[in-house]
Amino acid sequence: MTDAAPQDIHIGFLIYPGVTALDALGPAQLLSLVPGAVMHYVWKDMEPVAADAGYTINPTDDFGSCPQLDVICVPGGFGQVDLMTDEVVVDFVRKQGQGARYVTAVCTGSLLLGAAGLLDGYEASCHWAWHHQLELVGATPKKARVVRDRNRITGGGVTAGIDFGLTMVAELAGEEAAKLVQLSFEYDPQPPYDSGTPDKASAETLATSQAMVGPVVESMADAARAAQAKKDARHAAE
Repeated sequence: MTDAAPQDIHIGFLIYPGVTALDALGPAQLLSLVPGAVMHYVWKDMEPVAADAGYTINPTDDFGSCPQLDVICVPGGFGQVDLMTDEVVVDFVRKQGQGARYVTAVCTGSLLLGAAGLLDGYEASCHWAWHHQLELVGATPKKARVVRDRNRITGGGVTAGIDFGLTMVAELAGEEAAKLVQLSFEYDPQPPYDSGTPDKASAETLATSQAMVGPVVESMADAARAAQAKKDARHAAE
């Protein structure tokens, strides 16, 4: 008797102008090795999408052609600010999240999940600079590289996407599969500097970082409040 072929697992990443590519492509690289994985990179249309690093990503699906996903993942990026109140995007994320086995995000992508009403009453994580804003969209902030609350799984900032990806590989294919993927990618981080969190960075480095992202942090907060107001209005009309 031969082993049954693995069933297709549809895994989709929202790709949008200004996305932080590593938020999506890091975990996607790992998840593509899950047996039966069918990867989807989704945007409103099929035109190449400019990521924040200056290169483009080619969508494989638009909102209309994308099947119901088993795993939906929303990556972060400065371009996300404009999406928070974009009803077409929010509606796509909400509908996919309602039918997905796993509703996930990396970095600030969790704020968009919240804007879609998918984190109400759930714990979640995101990048440290935006972490406190999770409360603005109905989530309960929890500081960790990866936070799981039932079928909501969210990662912290950017590089936490690799930890998130391995967590999802284990969820979909088992712990041994995740260990094999980790070894295959030689994921054994030994950073040359110990400055990866606000608690570890020097006061000077932290202040410089906060000044660099400050305007976008404020813009995202405004967008989160507007998204929550739209969500509240939608609930009141239902």
